[in-house]
Amino acid sequence: MAERSTAAVDVADNSGDEPLTAKADQTTSDGVALNQERDTDSEEAQGSGGTEGPGKASPPELHSGHKLARRYRLEECVTRLDGFSSWRAMDEKLRRAVGVHLLPASHPRARSVLAAARSSALLGDPRFVQVLDAVEENDLVYVVHEWLPDATELTALLASGPLEVHEAYQMVSQVSGAMAAAHREGLAHLKLTPGAVLRTSTGQWRIRGLAVNAALRGISSDTPQRTDTEAIGALLYAALTQRWPYESDAYGLSGLPKGVGLIAPDQVRAGVHRGLSELAMRALANDGATASRHESPCTTPEELVKAIGEMPRIRPPEPAFTAPPEYQRTTYQQGTYGRQSPRPGATQVLPTPPPPLQSRTGTALKWAVSALLIAALGLGSWQLADALMDHGKPDDTKKTQTTDGNEKGGTKPAPLKPIAIKGAEEYVAKGDAQAPEDVHNTYDGASSTYWRSRSFLDGPEMKPSFKPGVGIVYDLGSKQTVSAASIGLRYAGDHTTITLYATDSTSSSTPVDSMTKIGTITSNGTTAKITVTKKAPTQYVLLWITAMPYASGDQYSGAGYKQGITDVKFSG
Repeated sequence: MAERSTAAVDVADNSGDEPLTAKADQTTSDGVALNQERDTDSEEAQGSGGTEGPGKASPPELHSGHKLARRYRLEECVTRLDGFSSWRAMDEKLRRAVGVHLLPASHPRARSVLAAARSSALLGDPRFVQVLDAVEENDLVYVVHEWLPDATELTALLASGPLEVHEAYQMVSQVSGAMAAAHREGLAHLKLTPGAVLRTSTGQWRIRGLAVNAALRGISSDTPQRTDTEAIGALLYAALTQRWPYESDAYGLSGLPKGVGLIAPDQVRAGVHRGLSELAMRALANDGATASRHESPCTTPEELVKAIGEMPRIRPPEPAFTAPPEYQRTTYQQGTYGRQSPRPGATQVLPTPPPPLQSRTGTALKWAVSALLIAALGLGSWQLADALMDHGKPDDTKKTQTTDGNEKGGTKPAPLKPIAIKGAEEYVAKGDAQAPEDVHNTYDGASSTYWRSRSFLDGPEMKPSFKPGVGIVYDLGSKQTVSAASIGLRYAGDHTTITLYATDSTSSSTPVDSMTKIGTITSNGTTAKITVTKKAPTQYVLLWITAMPYASGDQYSGAGYKQGITDVKFSG
């Protein structure tokens, strides 16, 4: 995967607002642990705007147990269609399940599938199911991708009913943000169906088959951005109504009544969120008509992201509170344990309690309490007399005692002084930089400006295999002994972990393991105050973030685990 190519899909800029139709054929399993994945074969099942090219070749005759590259052992064929097959396989080198698409090297779409897979792999966005390998070997072309056993297709989620409002909002926000990022890199999906959108066990949404699913089927589009935007609108429509927004049934969902055209989700099902209903209509191809006469249609994923950002944020539902059961006394607590229960209707005679403190024990208890009261009165009288005697002593004696105490206690510690920051650079241990152009915002003295990380799918702890952390190296101008640091954070929540390291330069070539750790903190708020535990003179300090809270999407990134730094101050 040394070069990037987008030959598999046409990714020209969007043009035109014509309503789009396409054939939605059987899709392939791209990483969900299901024995068989079925899509609905139907014209107009999805208005994807794509066309399916000709060309069929006999699929490779392979069987379970066959190994590719002496590494990937085929276990179960989940799809066999149009000259290619899809398998669940085992990566024996890394001992993990993977998915594999196979087709003969002579297949007319083999070159475009390889190009699409390599382009998708270079994107490296965790919101997409990742392509792990793309190889041509022994007259075979195969694409290896992630297998997500804990993920559930949107198709399966909708089988039991429409999504809850906040879930639908999260789905459209995350899918729109991911597709906007893909189109910025020149990639389109063109086969964005309910079977291609997955919800993981952590509640995050991921998209599978970017560019590859369309290349396997020879689907292309003259308006790829419009095609994907309409597909997102159809997903949101289905999530809100449990209906497919076209006349034909598809993906286990009933279509709309014939002859009535496209009607808004809030007219299909009662109780649908009006803002999301209008958003779905703005995304769907509708001859220029939308659910709101005052809003223009969304023709690109980027416009859809902007429209979502302008909506009032939809908060998750409050957890239901269940009142605890009323406290009931047992027969054992009532002092009747072991006694025969009275017969129904019989009058129960309660025993008369003895007079209080009439036994030997009661008499002894009264004498003990009396002795304690006498002792307390005597002690109080002595303390009062001692205080009156101290009050009559000369002032010189008090001053002498105070002076002696100060001499014995020593001097107060000197107050900490601020240390000026002379410069800073973003530290990149692995992968891409986050926002290097905004690093100066963290020490410009303005809390309204900030540096931000990108949005990550998994969290709060960052995954070292993908991205061990994000951070900034600060230049203090000369060697300083840092005693404390105050860090302003943009997002609150569970949780942010920050560690300070003393290093020898602002370069990212110095590994974190070789630096000197001087302090760390974990915070759920918007301020992190670190007290340095190992003071060492240094000119350069790395602020290293290894855990970030979940936050909603904004104009810079979609919803996910992320953090921003507004203000950094060092003192010593």
